[in-house]
Amino acid sequence: MGANLVENANIPGDEQLDDLLVGGRVILQKKEGFRYGTDAVALAEFARVLPEDRVLDLGTGGGILPILLSLKGGAEFIGVDIVPELVEMAERSSKLNGLTDRVRFVCADIKNIADELPGSRFDVVVTNPPYKSAGSGIPSKNYNAYIARHEALLTLEDVIAGAAALLKTGGRFYMINRPDRLCDSMELMRKYKIEPKRLRFVHADPEKEPVMFLVCGVKGAGRELIVEAPQVLGGSGGTVGFLDNKGRECRI
Repeated sequence: MGANLVENANIPGDEQLDDLLVGGRVILQKKEGFRYGTDAVALAEFARVLPEDRVLDLGTGGGILPILLSLKGGAEFIGVDIVPELVEMAERSSKLNGLTDRVRFVCADIKNIADELPGSRFDVVVTNPPYKSAGSGIPSKNYNAYIARHEALLTLEDVIAGAAALLKTGGRFYMINRPDRLCDSMELMRKYKIEPKRLRFVHADPEKEPVMFLVCGVKGAGRELIVEAPQVLGGSGGTVGFLDNKGRECRI
């Protein structure tokens, strides 16, 4: 990333530029509202991206997953979100990282994603979907934060159906979610012919129940699920790490 790009970023007053502390990557985020968390970083670590892969991120928000995953490989990344201001901000983050030749963003409704990207097929689909059902929990005063966490505009089924519609046969689907959505996730993945293949539980404390799970499914694959060793969020800030495309450990 060039220093001049950051110096000339002309960042709006309601945004800030954060250093991701890995591979020179940065990201623009709103000062108020939904911001990326450890779940996005854990998903980036879990997902496998090959150099030639076309990757789709459903519900990209500010674009954190394509920006992180671009360190692992990938020929093309498309991030999709329904909020125009987040898509525009993600596009500026892509430019600041010098990734516009590989990473772009589309403002679209995931429920109609096959129509929004006609003829497209992807090797990898990743998603960090809304965890909570509509009407649950304490409503956020920030609308973008609310729809990022709650199924106000789309459901888990909408996300998995959209992924299945655009995955190639043999393509890989990666998702992070809360443990109480595990059964729903497995049922919906099989409904849309995405067979669960890898499952990993994520713990904040190794002595307590998991706080998240990570799942990888393969479209059109046979039945054989591997439950991996659990992941414990470590470090003073609950950090997790992953390897970039040169085999270097990256930690956030």
